Amino acid sequence: MKFGKRLKQQVQETLPDWRDKFLSYKELKKLVRLISSAPPFLNGSSEYGKSEAEFVRLLNCEIDKFNAFFMEQEEDFIIRHEALKQRIQKVIDTWGGSASQPSEAEYKEQMGKIIKDIVNLHGEMVLLENYSNINYTGLAKILKKYDKRTGGLLRRAFIQKVLEQPFFITDLVSKLVKQCENMIDALFPAEEEEKENEGRETITVAGKGILRNAIAALMTMKEIRRGSSTYSHFSLPPLNLTESDLIPSFQLNSPISVVR
Repeated sequence: MKFGKRLKQQVQETLPDWRDKFLSYKELKKLVRLISSAPPFLNGSSEYGKSEAEFVRLLNCEIDKFNAFFMEQEEDFIIRHEALKQRIQKVIDTWGGSASQPSEAEYKEQMGKIIKDIVNLHGEMVLLENYSNINYTGLAKILKKYDKRTGGLLRRAFIQKVLEQPFFITDLVSKLVKQCENMIDALFPAEEEEKENEGRETITVAGKGILRNAIAALMTMKEIRRGSSTYSHFSLPPLNLTESDLIPSFQLNSPISVVR
């Protein structure tokens, strides 16, 4: 699948509020076509220089858009993650086995609500990782098109700049994703799952749409990062995912069924 179609599909599958935050790939592609179709005698002229400057300006605007959105989401995730930890501790202190008035029913009900929120948070963070991946890939591809069609040399210097941008650095988000999974593993160890199976209440995840989109995002990341004939040092490293990796691991360990 061509990148433009893959990007369009990903935009359609993401959260509605995110759809205008992705790379304006189609518009940039049109501008590259317009610049490359200019008469040869204009190359090196002031008009050509203005066209290239406009192209770079638009790329910088896109990067500013990515950074603003990414940092806003990252901050929100940090706050929500901390709030989840506090809620878990409150439920344990209030209704857990060591509480003054323990209640298994209330404990399970409250933890079920927390699980829904963890699944939602986890899914949104996976979507943000994909947001970073697909926008970086789009920038690399549009710069490659520009250099190839115009004979320019923008890509190398511009990509070096991109590698230092907040939207490209996903270490913190990846850490939070793992911590969400560890939360569930700590609360509901896998070895307890079998004895919890009987009589447990099935809870439908309110954010199952987010989960579905997160799985689609993981598949997209795997696809755009796989090796190909066009792979270069500007490409992201391959993402090796097994089928089981496409379903967040914490769902498998939870004694509360997560309906997919």
